[in-house]
Amino acid sequence: MKTRPSRILKLLNDGQYPTTLKINLSDPRVIEAAALCGVDAVWLCHEHVPNDWLSLENQIRAARIHNIDTMVRVGRGSYSDYIRPFEADATGIIVPHVASEAEARQIVEWVRFYPVGKRALDGGNIDGQFCLLSTDEYLKHSNEERIVVLQIESPEALEQVEKIAAVPGFNGILFGPGDFSHRIGKAGHLDDPQVVAARKRVGAACKANGKFAMTAGLIAPLEDLIEDGYHVINIGADVVAQTTYVTQRLELVRGKIGELPAKLKPATRSPYT
Repeated sequence: MKTRPSRILKLLNDGQYPTTLKINLSDPRVIEAAALCGVDAVWLCHEHVPNDWLSLENQIRAARIHNIDTMVRVGRGSYSDYIRPFEADATGIIVPHVASEAEARQIVEWVRFYPVGKRALDGGNIDGQFCLLSTDEYLKHSNEERIVVLQIESPEALEQVEKIAAVPGFNGILFGPGDFSHRIGKAGHLDDPQVVAARKRVGAACKANGKFAMTAGLIAPLEDLIEDGYHVINIGADVVAQTTYVTQRLELVRGKIGELPAKLKPATRSPYT
C-alpha cells in the first residue's frame, strides 16, 4: 500500500511557504476549486461551522483526490473528537484555545501513537487503508506525516507560549488574532501594538523550538510574517472571497444602471423591498 505524505511538511522541509485557504462552506466542490487554483491545503472547521462528520469526510476525500492537505480545526472536546479527523484521513488537526503546557502535553498524548503518545490503535478506517497498511507503517506514517497544530488566542495562553512551544510531539502554533484582540478589549484591531507584539512572541517561540507558526490570514505584510516565523500562509477564506466578489459585481452593475439614459433607467428602488 502507498501512503500519502503531507504536502505542508514536505514544502516546509524544502524551504517553501505552503498556502492554505480556510473553508466555511460544506460543499466538497469548493475544496476541488481551491485545489485546482493551486492551494497546498485547506483549513476545515468543526469549531465554528455546523459541519457534520460526513460532510467533513467528503471534503477530506475531495482534497485527497487533488493531493492537497486538509487541516481540521476541531471543537474543544474529548480524545475521540481529536482523533476522528485523522481517522477520516485528514492530514492534520488544529486544537483551539490551548492555554497551558499541560494541555499541550495532554493533546500530544491523545493524538500520537507510542512512543510519542498513547493514542489507541485502530487501523480499520481510511487512514489505515482499512487494515491494508501494516501496523508498523500505519504507526510510523501517523506519527511522522500527520500534523498537530495548537491555537494560541488569549493573553493567558500567550504568557505560557514558550513552555507550550517546547512540548515535543506537535508541529506548529496558530495565532488567533481575532480572539486575542477581543480578549484584550480591542476586538478587530489586528494592527494594535499589543496584538502585533503577541503575534511576534508566538512566532519567536515557534522558531526557538522548531515549530512552524501560522495565523488566520495576511494580517501583516508577508515579509514581516515570514521574518516572524509564520511559514504556513493562510491566504483567506472562501466566504470572504464569495462575498467580496458578489459585492464588487453588484457595485459594478448598479453603477452601470445609474449611467443608463433616462429612457432605460428604472425607478429608484425602495430600501424596504
